[in-house]
Order: sequence, then structure tokens, then C-alpha cells
Amino acid sequence: MNNPLTAASTELGIEQRGPVLWLTITREDRRNAMSHGVLAGLAQAITAAQGRRDIRAVVITGAGSKAFCSGADLQSAQAFTTDYSEPHGHLAQLLRVARASTVPLVARVNGACMAGGMGLLAMCDMAVAASHAVFGLPEVKVGVFPAQVLSVLQHLIPRRRLAEMCLTGEPISSAQALAYELVNYVDDDVDARLQWLLGRLLDKSPAALRRGLYTMKKIEAMAFEESMAFTESQIALFTLTDDAREGQQAFQQKRAPNWAGP
Repeated sequence: MNNPLTAASTELGIEQRGPVLWLTITREDRRNAMSHGVLAGLAQAITAAQGRRDIRAVVITGAGSKAFCSGADLQSAQAFTTDYSEPHGHLAQLLRVARASTVPLVARVNGACMAGGMGLLAMCDMAVAASHAVFGLPEVKVGVFPAQVLSVLQHLIPRRRLAEMCLTGEPISSAQALAYELVNYVDDDVDARLQWLLGRLLDKSPAALRRGLYTMKKIEAMAFEESMAFTESQIALFTLTDDAREGQQAFQQKRAPNWAGP
């Protein structure tokens, strides 16, 4: 059986660079449109990363500089599904996997981010975009609607801005995406900014990041009292980790922590 962290294909590059797993859509001639193979490969790699303590973050990007991801491949006869009897589509399954991830997902938006590509962006915990990147939900122009993407976009973009993007199908600039808080940073040198952001992430407690992401995602849909009851128990568990003990000792001894991570 292929290892999903090494089984790169002609459509999806999988490379571990130190503690960071890079997943790169390599369909540059198709503006990095999502095939069913790409979606399945992304889901498998993100799932496999959950059990790897040597992977501290996952970067998702596209090949080249023109497109991050242009959405579903409309040249395909089955762009949106391969089996209408199957209740769970490939994009929906990927969004579920991303939602459950306790390894931080970072989008490197190197160009146009359109349609389903907006779902890949929104499912990530953080995002850095190139200054020339553009963003859009053009589905209404081809007679469909960004239905699944709304599940991950609706809490990121102000309601009226999101409605305008969905209903007009017109794109926005990277500056607008930053103003809408769709991305964390926009930079002419997207890789320099990405490395800066990863540097600020990778020197922190791996255990705190894993359990912290789990906590953040769990309480999003909870009512106040439910979330308070949940987080009361979570904070106690945080303090039981090796990283919590090391972090407090390092603070007291005025030294850099040496994270164990489990």
C-alpha cells in the first residue's frame, strides 16, 4: 500500500520540508483545477499527517505563479461528482478532513483562487497571499452555486460581502481579500512572508497547538455555557502535558523551551 505522505502523483506534489508538509497541486496547464484525484490525495495526506509528530504544519499551494486553484475542472465530464449515488463527494470529504485536523493548515495563495479553490483557502487555519492573487466565486456564471464552499466561508467573510461575491460572481483583489479578513497577509514576496509566519508557528509548543486547534474548532458551534464547560476541562488537560511543564520551567529559568511535543 502506498504511503499517502510519499505517494505523490502527477497532479499532487507531496514533500516534507523539515517539520512542514507541502501539498502542491501540479496541474499548472489547467490553472491547478481540482480533479477527483487531487481532492482524494489532499484528504489522504492531511489525514496521514495527524498521526505524525514530526509534521508540525501543512502548506497547501498550487504550482507556478498564475493560480492557486481555479476550482473544479470544468473540462471534465464529471467535474463535480463521479457517482451520483454516493452521498459524500470528494470536496465535501476533504473539507471534513480539514475541519478535523489538529495540525495547522496554511494556504500559500500564489495566484488566482476561484470557486472550489476558495474552499481550499477557507478550510485552512491561516493564509498568505501574493499581491497579484485574485479571489472569486464565479459559479453563477456557469449555472451553479458555491454551495459546499459556503460551509467553510460563511464565518470568514462578512455576510453582505459574501452575498455579493456569490450572487455577482465577480472577483476581488488581494487587497480586498485582506480587508475582508479572508487572508492573514498579502505580500509581493509570498514565500518570504510564508516563512516568516511558519517561523512564528514552529517555535511554539506542538502539544498546545494540537490541543488548541481541537479546542477552537470544537467550541465554534457551541452555546456559551456549553463552551465554558468544555473549555474548563480542556485547560486542565493542557496543564498535564510535558510541553506545559517544560514551558513553565523554561519561563522560570529564563531560557528557551525544549518542546517534547507529545
